[in-house]
Amino acid sequence: MPDLFKRKSAEYDNNDRIKVRSLAIGSCIKQNIDLDDQMRVMDFGAGTGLISSQLAPYVKEVTAIDISESMLQKLVQKPELMGKVHILCQDLLKQPTGIEYDLIVSAMALHHIENTKSLIKRLYEHLKIDGQIAMADLDIEPGTFHSNDVEGIFHYGFDREELKKLLQEHGFKQVKFFTAHTEIKEDMTYPIFLVTAKK
Repeated sequence: MPDLFKRKSAEYDNNDRIKVRSLAIGSCIKQNIDLDDQMRVMDFGAGTGLISSQLAPYVKEVTAIDISESMLQKLVQKPELMGKVHILCQDLLKQPTGIEYDLIVSAMALHHIENTKSLIKRLYEHLKIDGQIAMADLDIEPGTFHSNDVEGIFHYGFDREELKKLLQEHGFKQVKFFTAHTEIKEDMTYPIFLVTAKK
């Protein structure tokens, strides 16, 4: 499988727009999820660890999962994550971890997954009873958020009610939405939601 983020990984952490967005999403997660030092967390689509680094000080351990080897290599070079965050470079839909987590977080990864239903089912399977998800992604947008040369985009955001229904159909309860961040690009406004739910 080609690493679609190989070119981006070198400068990813230096992108001010991405840094501001990631800080807002991490802050929203911390405001709406009770973190504790016994939690095992999965960061799905972890990239260079911009979300993992915000949660790691408050939890027991973080498993950072991504299909981009180049992004994960940036993560493991961060000294503040050593011993607290370990990486798995694999496709979770094809290769489960065999581990149940207290919390699964995800930031801007959902629109890169073609089969949303399969992903939600797989995330549910990876949660302990009463485990939670906290996933951030775009509200429905006209396809202008990403430039035309970006590969691997399967959804132009998500309708909150439709996503809520999908989560409930797969067993999730207490589904809540928050607006974690609003991004402005070329006079267009792109709200980014955080959805939380419990198994």
